[in-house]
Formats: sequence, structure tokens, C-alpha cells
Amino acid sequence: MSVWSAFIQLIRRDLVLALRRRSELANPILFFVMVIVLFPLGIGAEPNLLARMAPGIVWVSALLAALLSMDAIFRSDFEDGTLEQLLLSAQPLPVLILAKVSAHWLVTGLPLLIVAPLLAVFLGMSETALGALLISLALGTPVLSLIGTIGVALTVGLRRGGVILSLLVLPLYVPVLIFGASMVDSAATGLSFSGQIYILAAFLALALSLAPVAAASALRISLS
Repeated sequence: MSVWSAFIQLIRRDLVLALRRRSELANPILFFVMVIVLFPLGIGAEPNLLARMAPGIVWVSALLAALLSMDAIFRSDFEDGTLEQLLLSAQPLPVLILAKVSAHWLVTGLPLLIVAPLLAVFLGMSETALGALLISLALGTPVLSLIGTIGVALTVGLRRGGVILSLLVLPLYVPVLIFGASMVDSAATGLSFSGQIYILAAFLALALSLAPVAAASALRISLS
């Protein structure tokens, strides 16, 4: 089997398994929606205030939803022994990890992109900022998944790895959060946001290049 065929087959397998666990599939989306809907109740339904806070609210909610679903990337494979088979596979392990991250983003990040504009309108975000929001999430959420994969690979063998995972990846998530929210805020105020696009694109390129290799090394350490 070629590397490309193995890549596609692994994505297809993870998507089928995710569809069989629909309750787990819905958890990040429900969490994302609930956090955003609860913000107006907590700070008051002031349209101008909500509109100013909308970029940060959406991005923080997306970050926490992505973190909530991170542990599922390798957990089931670790429990049923599939992860060890991936380590012994003839295919490059970073490519297989990239396939798993791609499948994870398709079942968590892509639904966030679909739901986010509706919730942004609910918060009073302007039309000019909606396009910037979609671009920022399209560039930023894959970075969150790639960075989170390294933390998951390091903690996959731990019983209570969720807290450690949060401590590991949250500091690395902060730059993505800052530039993603700043990009939407700049668009809402009529300023240019091309600089933030380039920075997020650079983050994505670095994450695609380095994260699978780092996660492969982390998995070998965790399972050795």
C-alpha cells in the first residue's frame, strides 16, 4: 500500500468510527454553542458590548471546544491496541498521525466553522467581520488540532492525562487565540487584517511541518 493510500484509508476509518460514536461527536459542538449562548446571560444583553466582545468570545469557545475533544485522537486506539500497530507499520508514522489529525479536524473543526457564523450573528457581529472570522477559524483550528496532538501523544498512557494535557497545550494555544481574535476585531473596526492572515498561515505551515514529527516522537516515548 502506498503512503497516500494509507493516509486516505486511515482518515476514512477514523471518520467511520467517529460516526458510530455520535454522542462523543456532538459534545464539542454542543459545548461551543452552550458557552456562546450563556455569555449574553452572564454579562447582559447589551448589543454594543456583545458586538465588541464577539471575536474573543467565539475564539475562546472554539479553543476550549477543541481542547475538550483532543483526548479522543489516540485514546480509543491506545485502548484497543491499534496505536501499537501504527507504530509498527511500514508507513511513516508522521504521515499516519497527520491523517488522524485531519480526521479529527473534519469531525470537530469543520462543524465549528459551519456553526460559528450563526452564533457570531447572535452576538451581534457585523457582516464585515464574518468573513474574517471564517478565515481565522479555517487557519487557526487546524493549528489547534496539530498542537494538541503533541500533548495527547505525551499523555496518552496516563489515566488522568486531561489536566496535564491542558497545562501542556494551553500556553501554545495563546498566540493562535490572540491573532485569531485580533484579526476579527480588526475587520469589525474597518482596519486591514492581512498581517494576521499571514501570521496564522505561518503558524499553520509550521504546525503541519513540525507537529506530526514531534507527535510521532512523543508516541514512541509514551509507548516505550
